[in-house]
Amino acid sequence: MIGESTQEEIKLLKKEFEQLRDGKESLLKIIAEAELPELVYNSNAIENSTLTLKETEKILLEQEVMRDVSARELFEAKNLARVLEYLETRPDFELTVENINLLHQILIGGIDDRIAGRLRKTGEYVRVGAHIAPAPEHIEALLEGLIDDYNSSHDRYFLDNVAHFHTEFERIHPFCDGNGRIGRVLINQQLANFGYPPVIIRNKGKDKDYYPVFKEFVDDGDFEPMSELLVDALKESLHKRLAYLKSLQIVDVADHARQTDQAVNSLLNKAKRQTISAFRERGTWKIGVE
Repeated sequence: MIGESTQEEIKLLKKEFEQLRDGKESLLKIIAEAELPELVYNSNAIENSTLTLKETEKILLEQEVMRDVSARELFEAKNLARVLEYLETRPDFELTVENINLLHQILIGGIDDRIAGRLRKTGEYVRVGAHIAPAPEHIEALLEGLIDDYNSSHDRYFLDNVAHFHTEFERIHPFCDGNGRIGRVLINQQLANFGYPPVIIRNKGKDKDYYPVFKEFVDDGDFEPMSELLVDALKESLHKRLAYLKSLQIVDVADHARQTDQAVNSLLNKAKRQTISAFRERGTWKIGVE
C-alpha cells in the first residue's frame, strides 16, 4: 500500500497545484488539449495500434496521414478522443455499469456495432495471456460488486482504491474488446473526481511496468505494483502542470544535466523514479527551471 510519506508528498503537490491554478484555467485547458493526442496514442498503442504519435495528432486534427491507415485504427483514435472529450463535459459522471457501457458505445461504435455498448453475453469468453476472464453470466454482478467496493472503501487511500479498481476491472474483462482503453479512461475519471489531473500510462513501459502487474494481481491479489505505477504517473502529471503554472523555463532533462554538470543517465533515472520534478512531453523528459 502507498506509504504515509508518499501520501503526504502527493497531498502537498495537490495543494500547490490548487493554489496556483486560480485564474489560469485557460493555461490548464491548453495543456489538456496538447496532451490529448498523447493520451490517445499511448492507450491505443498499448493495444497494438500501429499509429505513431504524429499520425494520431494528424488524425485528430482531420489532417491527411502520409500512409495507408486502416479504417479501424482511424476510428480507434477518433473514438477514444471522443470518450475523453465527453468526460471533460461531465464532471458529475457517476461510476455505474450503465455509464461504463455508454463509454464503451462511444469507443467501439462504428468499429464493431455488434458488441459496442454492452457487456459480454452468453458464449463470449475472452483470455488475457494465461488468464481466462470470468464467464459472461457473472460479469454484471461482478462489476456492480466492484463499484460498490470502490465507493465504500473509505479506509483505503484513494490511489490504492483506484489501483485496486483498475486491476480488478481488467481481471473481469467485461467487454469483448476495448477493456484496457475503458479501464485507463476510468482511472483518469476517478482521479478527476478527487481533483487531480489526468495521467498517461505509457506504451513504452507496458511490458515492464504495466502488463506484469495484472499477473501479480491474478496470482496473488496484489495490486500494490499498480498503486506504485499510478503514484509515479500522478506525480509526473502534477510536476508538469506546476512547472507551467509557475512560468518556469521548460528544458530537456539531458540538457539540464549537462548545464549543471550532472551525469545525464543519473538525472534521467531520477526523472523516471520521480525523485525530481521532471515530466515527459512527446516522450522526452523535461524539467522546469528558474
